[in-house]
Amino acid sequence: MTHHSKTVLITGASSGIGEATALRLAADGHRVFLGARRTERLEKLAGRIAAEGGTADFRRLDVTDAADVRAFVTAATELWGRVDVMVNNAGVMPLSPLAALKVDEWDRMIDVNVRGVLYGIAAVLPVMGRQGGGHVVNVASVGAHEVVPTSAVYSATKFAVRALSEGLRQESAGDVRVSVVSPGVTESELADSISDARAREDMRAYRSVAVPASAIADAIAFAVSRPPEVDVNEIVVRPAASAQ
Repeated sequence: MTHHSKTVLITGASSGIGEATALRLAADGHRVFLGARRTERLEKLAGRIAAEGGTADFRRLDVTDAADVRAFVTAATELWGRVDVMVNNAGVMPLSPLAALKVDEWDRMIDVNVRGVLYGIAAVLPVMGRQGGGHVVNVASVGAHEVVPTSAVYSATKFAVRALSEGLRQESAGDVRVSVVSPGVTESELADSISDARAREDMRAYRSVAVPASAIADAIAFAVSRPPEVDVNEIVVRPAASAQ
């Protein structure tokens, strides 16, 4: 339990890393505001956090809609008066070879993985500027460090998340801390969106060794818990038994 409770906003909070992060940060004593499209899951998660003595609220969120992201941040600000941490976690990963020409899936990855992060940054920067600081945590991937067959577009979006994060860090001059957390293979629903049969089968084998989502939540909690003068810029978390 922390003695410095923060208001933390989490996108993609209905499952996987987002859900685990909400549980961990709420257990640490922070107020968590949950966003995702599946509100029934958010309601259940917020209820669980409350039952365990934590503080949570939620709002339906589509990160591909800039106005909706602004409304999400406004709702949290009106509820708790400030936004200390924004965890841009929402992401999709429909892997496929470029030659499969799944352009709609490329667009979806760009919309969620890149625009979603940009919209999150755009929504919180004015709030953090007015209150004198804050912390943006962007969830990327080991795909932000490497490209493998079928991952070209997905990796491109995650490379973009790293670039956006570094640019924000340099421009913020310490007023807004910026952390990138890059998970390796993690237990989640992320691979469920893969429609290409070969990529889906390859990913099933690739994911035979995975870390629990709570391991990524622990990394995020570590970054969030550092004192104001410490900025943890990047954390990569992989299964110990994985070469990737």
